[in-house]
Amino acid sequence: MRERQASQGVDRAREFEAFVAGAAGRLLHAATLLTAEAPDDNPRARRLLTLALAQTYACWDRLRGEDPYDRARQYLATRFAREAWHQYGGLGLGRARPQPAGTLAALTAQERLIIVLRLYEGVAEEQAAALLGLPTERVRAICDRAIATLTHLPRGPAPAVRGPKVAPS
Repeated sequence: MRERQASQGVDRAREFEAFVAGAAGRLLHAATLLTAEAPDDNPRARRLLTLALAQTYACWDRLRGEDPYDRARQYLATRFAREAWHQYGGLGLGRARPQPAGTLAALTAQERLIIVLRLYEGVAEEQAAALLGLPTERVRAICDRAIATLTHLPRGPAPAVRGPKVAPS
């Protein structure tokens, strides 16, 4: 009996290790986009990933045909939303605090969450809305606003224009 349980535990650990080997990089990238941290300096994203993987491992035996990647992504998104809510007093106030210079730093926490789910992860509007507890139309509007913000970011100052070189006479 104990040998069988030990064998099942080893199999479970191997299956989870294979899942992590295949999914951790993409999940870390999604977490880094959510936290708007730089890819090479992302402690909040790594913490989110660790918590999502720990939660996924804890319910590994109960997945029963469910996609473990989907479960980890859901936990990552809800954990980020919960932390943003507590940190900023709501998901929409993400610009109140100076943000690191990550790719999506110009967006609020809610906008980043929806952009990452919809565009990076390819989650349907209806699924994103259900996950976040928002109407589908609201998810669409937030996604559109975030895309507009990203496509119309203010540019830095133009480089100085130097006149043509004139040969001395």
